[in-house]
Amino acid sequence: MNSYKIALIPGDGTGPEVINEGLKVLEAVAQKYNFKYETVNYDFGGDRYLRTNEILPESAIEELGTFDSIYLGAIGHPDVKPGILEKGILLKIRFDLDQYINLRPVQLYDERFCPLKGKKPQDIDFVVVRENSEGLYKGMGGFENKGTEKEVATQISYNTRKGVERCLRYAFDYTQKYGKKKQLTLCGKTNVLTYAFDLWERTFYEIAKEYPDVKTDYAHVDATTMWFVKNPEWFDVIVTDNMFGDIITDLGAMIQGGMGLAAGGNINPQGVSMFEPIGGSAPKYTGQNIINPLAAICSLAMLLQQLGEEQAAKSVEDAAKFVVRKKLKSLAAGKMGYSTTEVGDLVIKAL
Repeated sequence: MNSYKIALIPGDGTGPEVINEGLKVLEAVAQKYNFKYETVNYDFGGDRYLRTNEILPESAIEELGTFDSIYLGAIGHPDVKPGILEKGILLKIRFDLDQYINLRPVQLYDERFCPLKGKKPQDIDFVVVRENSEGLYKGMGGFENKGTEKEVATQISYNTRKGVERCLRYAFDYTQKYGKKKQLTLCGKTNVLTYAFDLWERTFYEIAKEYPDVKTDYAHVDATTMWFVKNPEWFDVIVTDNMFGDIITDLGAMIQGGMGLAAGGNINPQGVSMFEPIGGSAPKYTGQNIINPLAAICSLAMLLQQLGEEQAAKSVEDAAKFVVRKKLKSLAAGKMGYSTTEVGDLVIKAL
């Protein structure tokens, strides 16, 4: 019997509420598919920071590195200045555990919840592979003459051959294994970002020679956003840099029905990965039992897939699809027709 050790970071706001529903589903699916797991809870987040003035203890990254996976609720607290927790917890974990892939499935479960006219589930079903450790998020740059009329601010997009190549290889492998059309699109801006995306494009087409069964194409990021709205059915797997990936995945979340279904993974294929709903802590809904837990539950499905529990992962995703299609009036907090805990119960019943 397989056994897994999972670190829990429920985090801030509604994070603990949605993680609780994910854990209910995990317990049910572990029984059904005959695997064991143990969890360890970490209180990293805004409340801890306000209480102790400590963002992450020194031992945190080393400890997290001993787990098979990390399951995160949300980070972001209304009483903590924006950026402190995000950089100190989210980015630190991603960078220090070398989670160099951000994986974002974009899948429409029910056309009732799609803001695009005439689009059906088969039209919106693609995955974005975002480089997660370099680019503009590296934090390189600074100010000159800050606070004066001659002020200059620079932010450097830092791209290494190693970082670009390993992201692209992951995307090609993912397309080969899971792509419905076996088609990989590089999203960039080669006409303006002539250094960074020269490196991305050259490396992309060099690696493509090793994958003759994968169709390749290229799209500028601005064109990609247009086609997400007009022709989302064109896409299968998209690979892009950190900044563009951050932007297009939020647009992807909207066309799939909203943040209530937006699941994501921060992947280290050779190490420890972290899975989370991407919608944030939603503090205005805290404690009301009305937040949609399905993004957290779909993140759990991604976690299970990464651990190799493919059947369990598929059953969780299928159960979430069933609940969306057959039970919910809306995907928005407070409008689902069910409470947070009731939606978790519906998913377990659908398993």
